[in-house]
Amino acid sequence: MFGRAESLQPQPQLYSDNSFEHHQYEHRSSTIDSTNSSPSENTGCASPYSKSPWSAHMALPTSMLEGSLSNNGGYYNCLMGSLIREEGHIYSLATSGDLLYTGTDSKNIRVWRNQREYSGFKSNSGLVKSIVISEDKIFTGHQDGKIRVWKMCAKNPSVHKRVGTLPTFKSFMKKSIRPKNYIEIGRHRNALWIRHYDAISSLSLSEDRNYLYSASWDKTVKVWRTSNFKCLESIPAHDDAVNAVVAGFDGLVFTGSADGTIKVWRREVQGKGTKHFFSQSLLKQECAVTALAIDPTTTILYCGSSNGQVNFWEKQNFAYPCGTLNGHKLAVLCLATAGCLVFSGSADMNICVWKRVTNEDTNIDDHICLSILTGHNGPVKCLAVVPSGETSSFDSRWVLYSGSLDKSIKIWRILEEVPDSIVAFTRNNTRQHGSLSFAFR
Repeated sequence: MFGRAESLQPQPQLYSDNSFEHHQYEHRSSTIDSTNSSPSENTGCASPYSKSPWSAHMALPTSMLEGSLSNNGGYYNCLMGSLIREEGHIYSLATSGDLLYTGTDSKNIRVWRNQREYSGFKSNSGLVKSIVISEDKIFTGHQDGKIRVWKMCAKNPSVHKRVGTLPTFKSFMKKSIRPKNYIEIGRHRNALWIRHYDAISSLSLSEDRNYLYSASWDKTVKVWRTSNFKCLESIPAHDDAVNAVVAGFDGLVFTGSADGTIKVWRREVQGKGTKHFFSQSLLKQECAVTALAIDPTTTILYCGSSNGQVNFWEKQNFAYPCGTLNGHKLAVLCLATAGCLVFSGSADMNICVWKRVTNEDTNIDDHICLSILTGHNGPVKCLAVVPSGETSSFDSRWVLYSGSLDKSIKIWRILEEVPDSIVAFTRNNTRQHGSLSFAFR
């Protein structure tokens, strides 16, 4: 049975005064003055309300909202459709050309094309935590600690075949013979250093696509050569589970962990292998680091945390964070970048769309929240963004895919440009309240 696509006609991301979402938004704002209520009381789960950006939110004037409805005859950021297949929570997304790959907690990896199910393939492990694509190879990271490699069949592109598992059986047998290849992973427990012994949480490819990095809850990051699937190195990166890894900026690797730190590693090629050296720590906090993303065009690193904040650094000055984006009341679970935009998905079921702008007062990069995308009924676990293919002389347009634990993938049309009045209003409120947390719907 094929998956179904719903609501394929664009729907404006704006709500009337009598809509449920509008009242929900006003209720969140009204909790500022209430001493006896907090978001945690309404959601039934704990939240860092004292640090919550909702405590600084203000509703935009109606006239301004009406003025933001259209741009060149269309809506700004709107829901285009939903892809639903009742088989599991969505944990990972990846795009390649016009294909969208989705990983769930079932054994299936689905392939979508033009908002319809195109094909799929099955793995031996259930939960697919991460997907990355390098030319003709699809790498999937799984809960069982293994990485599986797939290729599209040349004769029939809808057919995908598994071409390997990392570590390979040959490498596993070869390494297992020598005792020095075992490391201690617990009391009276040893394991081969080339194998993850806990769930893989994140995958990332080097800029030249020659190396694959895998982060795991076993506190390590492993380095693989993509051409022959050989494990080159195992990095004991953190004191707790590694939740995110991302490579970029000419040989740098960034890792984020449940221990509350972000670490920077420098890659050096040594003979036929590589060696990664610890460079510095960017962050040390009580709450967990849950997501990382980089903007390669401006060399900015973004970090999402379990307290709902997004911090960012510029490569030129890693010593101090450049700023904090406050837009969520629960943990940030995923990040993505495209053009001048940054997207953050959260356990609060919302997606914030941020735009990088130059601050007129300081002449440095700043961010404003363009919109908050609502529609998911569960935590937003993964994001993927691609150019929309539409041409415009005024702005850049993108298609954003969001996967959620509500078992759906939503498709959004995103525009970078907004009226100057919206930008001015946001900047004024930012100066007034000292927090980049204002948005229109």
